[in-house]
Amino acid sequence: MKRLFAAIKIHPSASYISLFNEISSSLHHERIKWVEPSNTHLTLKFFGETDETKIPAIRQSIETAVAQSKPFTLKIANTGIFGSRYDPKVIWFGIEQNSELENLVLNIFTELAKCGWEQDRQNFVPHLTIGRIKGLKDKPLFQKIVGKYNTIEIQEENVTKIILYESILRREGPLYVEVFSAVL
Repeated sequence: MKRLFAAIKIHPSASYISLFNEISSSLHHERIKWVEPSNTHLTLKFFGETDETKIPAIRQSIETAVAQSKPFTLKIANTGIFGSRYDPKVIWFGIEQNSELENLVLNIFTELAKCGWEQDRQNFVPHLTIGRIKGLKDKPLFQKIVGKYNTIEIQEENVTKIILYESILRREGPLYVEVFSAVL
């Protein structure tokens, strides 16, 4: 069994790293598990624990979906939270609406459904998780700091391939190992 997900690798720019460092240092007093910038990715589909015998079907589905797309550019902008204002769970950087991304994700879900992978119950909300909130001491200050970056341009990312990763959970943080990639 392997813990798998399909994603677009994000290569953090200097402005991305600067903003990430500014936010994480401003919130150093809070219990937040920060995502290492080197692990930044846009998850398209989380498979979870998956029997290795299913990888060829996943690969075929992703390659078929990707063959219908050409490279495109994502715009990373804005910050926000998942969870409620009173009980935030995740801090994220946003992805501006992008029809090429929407079509790619729809094609991936359609192809995966043909081999038994049902579409997730929740709508696909493209975002980059930058921190998982474990506990907050000062929610008003947290809201003020995160709110300061609600509307900010961060970077652009050229998308040329989709990667199936294995996520190996470790005490020091997850290790993402590429299983295969499919080129747009």
